Amino acid sequence: MRNRPTASGASDRAGAVGVRVFGTVRGNVRALLPRRSDYAGLRRSWRTDVVAGVTVGVVALPLALAFGITTGLGARAGLVTAIVAGMVAALFGGSNVQVSGPTGAMTVVLVPIVARYGSDAVFLVGLMAGVLVVVAALVRLGRFLDYIPWPVIEGFTVGIAAIIFLQQVPVALGVTKPHGENTAVVAGRALVRAAHGNGTLAAVGLVTVVAAIMVGLPRLLRSLPASLVAVTVVSVIAQATGVHVARIGALPASLPLPSLPSVSSQRVSDLFGAAFAVAALAAIESLLSAKVADGMSDAGGYDPDRELFGQGLANLVSPLFGGMPATGAIARTAVNVRSGARTRVAAIVHAFVLVLVVFFAGALVARIPLAALAGVLMVTAVRMVDVHNVRSVLRATRGDAVVLVVTAAVTVAFDLILAVEVGVAVAAVLALRAVARTAAAYPEPVGHDVDLDAEHRLLHDHIVTYRLDGAVFFGASQRFLLELTAVADVMVVILRLPDVQVLDATGAQALGEIVATLEQRGITVLLKGARPEHRRTLHAVGALDSLAHQNHLFDDLNAAIAHARLHVQRDLHDNQSHDPAPDPISQAGPT
Repeated sequence: MRNRPTASGASDRAGAVGVRVFGTVRGNVRALLPRRSDYAGLRRSWRTDVVAGVTVGVVALPLALAFGITTGLGARAGLVTAIVAGMVAALFGGSNVQVSGPTGAMTVVLVPIVARYGSDAVFLVGLMAGVLVVVAALVRLGRFLDYIPWPVIEGFTVGIAAIIFLQQVPVALGVTKPHGENTAVVAGRALVRAAHGNGTLAAVGLVTVVAAIMVGLPRLLRSLPASLVAVTVVSVIAQATGVHVARIGALPASLPLPSLPSVSSQRVSDLFGAAFAVAALAAIESLLSAKVADGMSDAGGYDPDRELFGQGLANLVSPLFGGMPATGAIARTAVNVRSGARTRVAAIVHAFVLVLVVFFAGALVARIPLAALAGVLMVTAVRMVDVHNVRSVLRATRGDAVVLVVTAAVTVAFDLILAVEVGVAVAAVLALRAVARTAAAYPEPVGHDVDLDAEHRLLHDHIVTYRLDGAVFFGASQRFLLELTAVADVMVVILRLPDVQVLDATGAQALGEIVATLEQRGITVLLKGARPEHRRTLHAVGALDSLAHQNHLFDDLNAAIAHARLHVQRDLHDNQSHDPAPDPISQAGPT
């Protein structure tokens, strides 16, 4: 007779499940908290960290002021965000060199929220978004950034840059901002007003001076912060000439005390869509910035889930002090890395620099013309667009070009989150369409391969071959990157590509990263059997530039293996030489 489950047995099982769930949650939280290793090497790098922090603080000042004013919350909100969010994200984030604060992309989202719900709504939206991002970190959503295609990211960036530039048009022309929610429409109305004589030549002149200094000064003196110099020069000119232009106005002499915004169930319901958009943008932009920083620096990589956790906490704390939502800032992070930052102390110092500005330089900052900040943001917007990357995507495949253009257009015409959704959807449809069209096997010709025993013996010769099958596109690129760069005790890697059915810009970029990573480790990479259409894509995105020699493309596997053995023999017998040697069989290269 089967035993019936008792109430106490069910209760025990429920309790066991609860204990396991609690243990999992506790383990996840513990993995997200700061640790001593975050400051490894600080004794050696603290001087460069402090210098980098001061440099970033100087660069961040005009941007923080400008973004705060553009959202309609005022310069104080921009400064508070850079200080509070920058400090919290530095302490709890997942990157050692990431710098967080107000950004142009977040400004684009916040402007319509302020116009529709009022400035007070931004603080509640920031709190709600912070909770959502923290939850995303706890459930380990950081890894899903790899599923956003490269053309979507580039289109997203182009659209954001266009919106930031258009937002500054009314201030740059010296006209009152026209009514409207769409940035392009508002900029067009501002141009019409200026054409009817409602603008001021003084504002246009100040913007022109700022742009000239920011473009020209780095060519003469790279060590000077061009944006701060431009704002200082224009402020002096405006003060000396007495021109009538709008200025920042009074700033507080201290940081505000924390306070909770008004909360009600109805208000939370009304603002949930806006909070979700802010949370999504904060997560996406911060992870992208951390990933870019990881590629620029060798300061320990980054943890995507910890980065989400840090950004979530930053967005929880910033609104309590009157700040707006924040994200990782790509431009300031890049300045931090290039200035020599090695630990998160640099980002902490950047926040302290801005605190000193609040306490000791508020009166000077109040005299800065708004047109000067408009000029800084216009130049920043233009520089956000990486022309090389955009050109590479447009040349890669027709589908990649469509995804980029559609994402950028939807960003400008509607909003950022819809743009990402549409861009990913279009990329997915085009990728599936390409897979359906190329669903066929292309075996290598008989007589041009080697038997399995011979292939296994290659490992003893410090040579390994990888056959890539199927589709190498945005959904699989990260997996290939992780697998192929994990090889050890190997001198030559042969990547066999004849069975690759689909290769888009993201997959080609990932292959380029694989080649570059292996070559940097001293492992020679040979490519075998790339189809003509895939070779064009690899060439368009610059993936083939990472090969050590132009003759490392092969159509025949036996020739590739022979070439690899010559490389191994040369390296084993001439490993003391550090001079680049000519390709061993450059005359016999098949392509």
